[in-house]
Parts: sequence; structure tokens; C-alpha cells
Amino acid sequence: MTSHIPSFPADFVWGAGSSSYQIEGAVDADGRGPSVWDVFCTRPGAVVGGETGVHACDHYHRYQEDCAIMGRIGLKAYRFSVAWPRIFPDGTGTPNWAGLDFYSRLVDAMLAQGVQPWLTLFHWDMPQALQNRGGWLNRDSVQWFTDYAAAVTSHLADRVGHWMTLNEPQIYINLGHATGVHAPGLKLSMREQLLASHHTLMAHGSAVRAMRTAAKRPVQIGWAPVGRVDYPVTEHPDNVAAARRSTFSVDKPGHWTNTWFADPVIFGHYPEDGLAYYGAAVPRIRSGDMEMMCPPLDFYGLNIYSGAPVRAGPTGQPEAVPHPPGMPLTAFRWPVTPECLYWGPKFIAERYKLPVVVTENGMSNLDWPDVHGHVNDPQRIDFTRRYLLALSRAVAEGVPVQGYFHWSLLDNFEWAEGYKERFGLVHVDYATQKRTLKASAHWYARVIATGGASLVDGAVGATTVPKDAVVVN
Repeated sequence: MTSHIPSFPADFVWGAGSSSYQIEGAVDADGRGPSVWDVFCTRPGAVVGGETGVHACDHYHRYQEDCAIMGRIGLKAYRFSVAWPRIFPDGTGTPNWAGLDFYSRLVDAMLAQGVQPWLTLFHWDMPQALQNRGGWLNRDSVQWFTDYAAAVTSHLADRVGHWMTLNEPQIYINLGHATGVHAPGLKLSMREQLLASHHTLMAHGSAVRAMRTAAKRPVQIGWAPVGRVDYPVTEHPDNVAAARRSTFSVDKPGHWTNTWFADPVIFGHYPEDGLAYYGAAVPRIRSGDMEMMCPPLDFYGLNIYSGAPVRAGPTGQPEAVPHPPGMPLTAFRWPVTPECLYWGPKFIAERYKLPVVVTENGMSNLDWPDVHGHVNDPQRIDFTRRYLLALSRAVAEGVPVQGYFHWSLLDNFEWAEGYKERFGLVHVDYATQKRTLKASAHWYARVIATGGASLVDGAVGATTVPKDAVVVN
């Protein structure tokens, strides 16, 4: 698995993550307005089993218990998102104090456990009131998001030092505005999809400037896009060059691209191959649009779960290599490809010259409590060990990786898949809301405590729950 002893910096950020709609529940509590996901979940057939985030993990009422679990695992940081409609129930106007107060109490509870809060402003739950006005298709969305970002920053930046603007714009544009399988459930033309993404990137840049102004102290700001990784089948230089080229190309349908979103944010312009590929569908770019998108960032967040093997063709062009029969798959049927956590951060850091944080990585597994009430998930342990060993290789070679956030802390509402996919380090019985630390949570606690050294220690990397483990009720 690795020929080197894993070594992470002493200040490496070991974390786990979640998002507001996936765990909070309490969708009408304390003045919260409806989000696009609240409305989408009411569509017949939109979500597996007709399930919704109405209750989810009831984190809104159980956040203190969940923060205690973070402390028990030893997390150094917790990535969470704010629900926009809790802060602005109608999308704009006067902030809802009760919503701001919830996140203030949540932050305080994290800090009391010694856990750094890493806050994401947008993890897909736009207020429905703004969607009724066109959502990301409306150019006013830039100002809507900027005002929201400034309000949250003003309230929490005295205690929150790390911020992300957007989570995975590739997904909410592609699945929410192209295929319609995610909220808001639209099937738009490519020109409209690209217009929505254009406004999204402008909103990001405008918000970053507003956040730096609103913060009363220096803050670290980044974002958390999908990290699409193509990795070389061998480390022959030709294959590495082909994988790098493929990772940064815009040549396939949809929005599964790094550069169409990141080049504007980092460099201030769209990639040339993307402009050629999308052609007449590219929206009109007004004066100042591109400049708005690219204020300096402090880190580049990467959500990486898997990658695709690539080799150099006869003329050096990238060629996709099929996964072999019997390829290891997660319960979500995603391929297990640890290589992506070496090549992804390496390629991104080379191109964009920013420190990298793995803001999401994890797997869905078939987890349930055994007759003793323990949840043994050896597949998740093996998956995470392999991926972290790959990441440690990147670190050893000097790639500036600052942290790793396991997705997710809790089992939760998995969007259109409802509750059938379990990503958590902590098992949630949705009928009773009982939390149970899985074997992987105990294992990850050891990884954190040893700074990653236990990744190659079979004795402390055991895949079963320790005999003295206490089940959390």
C-alpha cells in the first residue's frame, strides 16, 4: 500500500464534515423558511422512498450531543454548512436572529470541545423564495449571496477562522439544473446552465470580498468544488502527462470539470478549450464579470471520492482505461481508487499554487448495529486507510496539503437517495435518533491521536470496536 512511513505535519487538520439540510431537521423551527430541497422532496418520485430532510438527524436539537461526539473522536475541526433560509427565510431582507443564534451556539459548543469550526456558506439549500425569483439564473443572485455571506461573517467571524463559499457547484449545476435529479429539479438548456454557473462564480468572488470586509479579524477563505481526478495507469511520464491533461480538460458533456469552474476563480478567465467546447452556449460576459470572480483565496478545498485511470494514446492524447472486472465498489457503487487522493491534490496544487484541503472523502457502506449494539465497518476503515496513505505520499513529496475532512460525521439524508446510503463515522437510528460510534470512528480517533502514524500499525488499526468502547445513546 505504501513504501514510506506516513507523516503529516503537526498542525495538520484532522476533521469530519456534514451539511445543514442533510442533518439538521427542524425545517420550520424558529422562523426558518423553506429551501429548494424542502420543496423538491415533496415531488412524487424525487427521493428514494419519498423521504425528506424534515427530521434527518435532528441535529438542530441534538447539536450539543453531536459536538460531544466530535470531542470524543478527537476531531481537530468540523466542517458544517449554514442553512441560508435559517438566516434569510425570504432570501433577503433582515436577518433572522434565531437562525444566527443557532449557529452561534453550535460554534460555541464546538469550541468547548476543542474543535475548530470550518464553515461552508452554501451547500445547496437556496431559499425557495429566491428560486421563485429565478435562483442562480437571476443576476441578482450575486448580490443575494453576497448579503447573506456578509451577514453570517459579521456574526460568526469572531470565532470562526475558516470559511468556504460554495460546495460542489459542478453538482448543483449539473444535477440541479441539467438532469433535474437534484433540487431545484430543472432541466435547462446548456446556455441556461452556463448562465447559472456564471452567476455562481460571480457570487463566490463578490462574497469573498464582502467576507473579508465584514470579518473583524483575519480569516482563511476557500471553496470546496468537486475534485475530478484522472490518474495515470502507470507512473510513466507520458501517462502522467496524459492524466494531468485529462484532469484539466473540458471535453465531455455536463459539468464534471475542474477548470471551467476553477480557472475563473483562480486566474480570472475561462479555459480556452471550454470556450471552444461550449461554443455558442457560453453566456454573454459583461465588463467586470471575470474580475469579480477571482479575489485571492487562502486554500483550495477538494471533495474527492474516486478517480478514473488514464493512459497516453499513440500520439500522447489521454485515453480512458476501463476499471477491471470485479473492481472494489462502495455501497453507492463508486469505485475504490485510493490513487486519486495522491494525484488529485498534486495536480491541483501544481496548477493553482494554493494550499490544498481535502474537504470531503469517504464512502457509503452497509452498516447496522450487531446483536451487541456495535457497528463494525471494516470496509470503511480499509478504504480510509488506503486513501490516507495515498494522501500521505503527496504530503511526503511536498504537496501543500493542510487537512483532511472525512465525509461524514453522521449517517444522514443523502439527497435523492434518501436514507439508504450511510456515509457516517457515527451510525444514526433515524427512528430513535440514537447515535452509535462505528468501529471506524474509534479507528479514526487513533489515527488522529497518532498524527497518522497508526495507519501502518495493524495492532492499533484494528477493525473492530474496542472492548471498552461505550455506545453513545
